[in-house]
Amino acid sequence: MAQPDADLPGYVARAPDFTEHRYQLEDSKGRPWLWLTVKSRSKEAKQLPLFFEHDTISGTAEVDLDKAEGSKGVLISILGGVTAVGQDEIQFLDLSRDLWDAKSDSTKLKGKQSWPFTLALPQECSILERGRGKQPQQSYPLPPTFSERASPAYIDYKLVVTVRKSAFRVNQTLATTFVYVPMTRAEPPSPLRQLAYREGSALVGPEGDPDGWKVLPSVTVAGTIFGARPVELQCTVAVSTPLTYALGSPIPLLVTLTGTDEQALDLLATPSAIRMHLVRLRLVGSHAVHEETGGRSNNIFRESVGNAFFWPSDEGAPRPGTRVLNGELEVKKGLKLGFVFPRFSLRYTLVLLPFQASGFAPASASTEPLLSERVSVASANAPGVVPRSYAPPGYVHPEEGDYNTAMGYLENGNQRFYHHHGF
Repeated sequence: MAQPDADLPGYVARAPDFTEHRYQLEDSKGRPWLWLTVKSRSKEAKQLPLFFEHDTISGTAEVDLDKAEGSKGVLISILGGVTAVGQDEIQFLDLSRDLWDAKSDSTKLKGKQSWPFTLALPQECSILERGRGKQPQQSYPLPPTFSERASPAYIDYKLVVTVRKSAFRVNQTLATTFVYVPMTRAEPPSPLRQLAYREGSALVGPEGDPDGWKVLPSVTVAGTIFGARPVELQCTVAVSTPLTYALGSPIPLLVTLTGTDEQALDLLATPSAIRMHLVRLRLVGSHAVHEETGGRSNNIFRESVGNAFFWPSDEGAPRPGTRVLNGELEVKKGLKLGFVFPRFSLRYTLVLLPFQASGFAPASASTEPLLSERVSVASANAPGVVPRSYAPPGYVHPEEGDYNTAMGYLENGNQRFYHHHGF
């Protein structure tokens, strides 16, 4: 599991060149009277403010009290909420502080007034899950901002300044959405793998480096070749450990096929026949925090975010009855970090689909996974670890997208969710 890290380089220490964002609210005559200024990690002022885990949000709220008649106080708030399409927002964070309260201030303020503020983002929040009766609130790590086109659910954060008015008058607010990104590190790989990365030497396999791999249970690859002969092979997949991988890093893989049919081995032990994907799951609803993912398909949204590619192992010539292939799957830099949160969670899984080769008809449906393994995505690698790719020079990565087409889970798929199901 990825580990939170307060010492990630460049993530925590507040830089002197933070960008200043300034927002204002105008009256009916177009005259500004309320201003909100905040500094963030964004590169440009026109972008949304950006904050990382452990950050403190600081800025200034300004009010022209001569234009804001009947003002009784000024409040600054950080709000966080999760929303499913077509449903009301469920608020999980409300961090507020009074900047000015007319009742406790003996001095009558006039003109333009300014109040600086500082609010520290919490690492966790407590939320009472629906349907759990009087059970105590559960604590969860603060989830990242999540907003994607056609997503079934969203996670939003807002910074809001509220000007409270006297009785029977409506409070007025000025708000900006901001982006929150947790920071985690991948756990360090085995000492032998770290040595291979440093020296540029070959990776040691599961037999020589058992701490560096998780060997998954063997699965049967069954089908018919050339429309005549039934075949059955055993497939064993080894995945590099720990099962947490930093953005932009490769996932080393090892596939071993065994059997008595040499023709079937030659046919299926080819790079193009193996279909392994990194699959992103978005879980919406009451089952979002559960480990199992067997809920209604309408509330589980799957899509491939990476294809593995393979090449024949260089550990000697193929042995009778056995074929070995090395592989990698790149964790793309632009992926969102996974999270588990009530009503909306995002997870990653390695999935092996039935083999696909000309002349081979699998016995099982092409959309039914042979195996799957839960993995995690982290912001950065362990300190001092710089993974490298072992793909042969000039090797061309396979095209993306065949998983989404085969499984029928496109980005805007399962539209019936929006009409019939929600939180």
